Amino acid sequence: MDIDDILASVSHPSVDPATPDLQALTRAWVNEKSAPEVLPWRRELMERVLERLRRQVELVEELTGNDDPKVNFQLIVLQTELERFKFLVRSFLRTRIAKIDKHALYYLNDTDQKSRLSPEEQQYASSHQAVLQSHYHSSFLSQFPANLQRLDDTAGGISMVEQPDIDRAVFVRALVDGEEPVTVEGTDIDFEMRKGSIYVVRWSAVRGMVENGEAELI
Repeated sequence: MDIDDILASVSHPSVDPATPDLQALTRAWVNEKSAPEVLPWRRELMERVLERLRRQVELVEELTGNDDPKVNFQLIVLQTELERFKFLVRSFLRTRIAKIDKHALYYLNDTDQKSRLSPEEQQYASSHQAVLQSHYHSSFLSQFPANLQRLDDTAGGISMVEQPDIDRAVFVRALVDGEEPVTVEGTDIDFEMRKGSIYVVRWSAVRGMVENGEAELI
């Protein structure tokens, strides 16, 4: 038996590196790490990926301990694929959690922003904010007058809730030709995005294209 025979024996869609879900997860991960705010939760994609991981773990457990060289090689391929998915999922979720930690009140107080979070993330944000509120109250807020104890106060037209910097510059690659010119709010700049071209522009100007899959961050 040579290496070609072994490789042929383990050819299976479950370990195909070109799977669409892997590509979609990788793109979602890069977008999330590059965007200044939490992007809409990819529920269907994550459900498929997590189910895939569950099946992969079960298969690895089933094959572990088998002395057949072909099975051992298949096990190595499966474990490599499994670790790749696990790394992407963990990093993707940690990136989202870090943004939620930084701007919890912003995501909890705005209905549109809250809808970007998964149910588990919404629960986490609420618990995180409750712990912070309790800590701040016991540390120093209790010494303030009642009308100055709110962390989301908007008195005087100034909000205490810190928001993500949506005007931060990002690198973006167009995946399709833009149907309409991209306009940078507050300036007289507008331009057309062409497929394959890379631009440096404010996140607020290309947010819609990225979220619609017409562009990707890099």
